[in-house]
Amino acid sequence: MKDLNEIIAEVRGNIAAACARSGRDASEVEIVAVTKTHGAETVDEAIRAGLLTIGENKVREAEWKKKASASAGQWHLIGHLQSNKVRRALEIFDFIHSVDSIKLADRIEFIADDMGALPHILLEVNMAGESSKTGMRPSDVREAFEHIQKNCPRITVEGLMTMAPYSEDPESSRVYFRELRLLKESLEKEFGVRLPHLSMGMSGDYVVAMEEGATLVRLGTVLFGSRPKISQA
Repeated sequence: MKDLNEIIAEVRGNIAAACARSGRDASEVEIVAVTKTHGAETVDEAIRAGLLTIGENKVREAEWKKKASASAGQWHLIGHLQSNKVRRALEIFDFIHSVDSIKLADRIEFIADDMGALPHILLEVNMAGESSKTGMRPSDVREAFEHIQKNCPRITVEGLMTMAPYSEDPESSRVYFRELRLLKESLEKEFGVRLPHLSMGMSGDYVVAMEEGATLVRLGTVLFGSRPKISQA
């Protein structure tokens, strides 16, 4: 059985090869170690192994886990953010991947102003139009981005995020990742800004995501195995 260091080396090798195929530098890529339903000891193990960015789906779970962890890392919220949990999210997380509406952005701006915070976010886009997933429609992204640029001075939009539909074939994700990259590039061109991040790709399709420009790749199962159930989640 491979230990975490061996698994990370293999994953980083896959990322480097994928980046080479697409003419990219693998140093642009950050692994977001998703510790959903794992305990604080998994967070500590990940950070000791050099995975310094921890991804969590839920504010409540991250709250107790961050306190219980002995190691310092950067914490990313990758799951849906409810408006009534914005304040706690801004206290816990360094980066939010899942801003999916103008209304939520306005709420983040309001709370951030009250706290003196300067949030870094991604706009979550539902590229496949799946009713089971959150995220704004691709056609709504431009309006949301423009609104935030004009009305939310405390917020920095760093890029876009998506989840491809589940499939056993990683290639089926490519079209959604490519379209997200093109959408990001169109925003950069129109608004004259640089959006450095694309959060896309998970354990089953991260290699394809790398080939299509991902800079933040959200990995859980491939690193830590199947998820246990814990009572605090």
